[in-house]
Amino acid sequence: MKLKDILKDKGTEIYSVKKGTSIAEAVKLMVDKGIGSVIVTDNNYPIGIFTERDLLKRVCRRNLDTSKETVETIMTEDIVCGRANDDIQYAINTMTELRIRHLPVCDETGLLGMISIGDIVKLQYRNLEYENRMLKDYISDRYPG
Repeated sequence: MKLKDILKDKGTEIYSVKKGTSIAEAVKLMVDKGIGSVIVTDNNYPIGIFTERDLLKRVCRRNLDTSKETVETIMTEDIVCGRANDDIQYAINTMTELRIRHLPVCDETGLLGMISIGDIVKLQYRNLEYENRMLKDYISDRYPG
């Protein structure tokens, strides 16, 4: 399985905010869309990612005024991206090693989509259900009861 398989299943919509967006606006978008992160852009170029973890660790700890502070002051700047043809295991290893839950998928043209650890778990669960069903059908056809 490849990352492009996850994007094909879940879609490629990417939620982003522009540099200069208040933390409060970014949080509102995340809550409204039911997502855990947004990409921060500057002239449509990704410069960081703002996540729920950033909110908890950097905003709440410092007691920042979310209506005045902007996302780039507390976002994670070093974005790690996966590639569409990367194996899912690569994404799992990367996300586990870096302790991240969201992985942008990029190519030379830019962002293709965003996957979460939940998206990977969902796909793997569905594949295991399919395999389980196939094995049960194989056994029941081979040994009719």
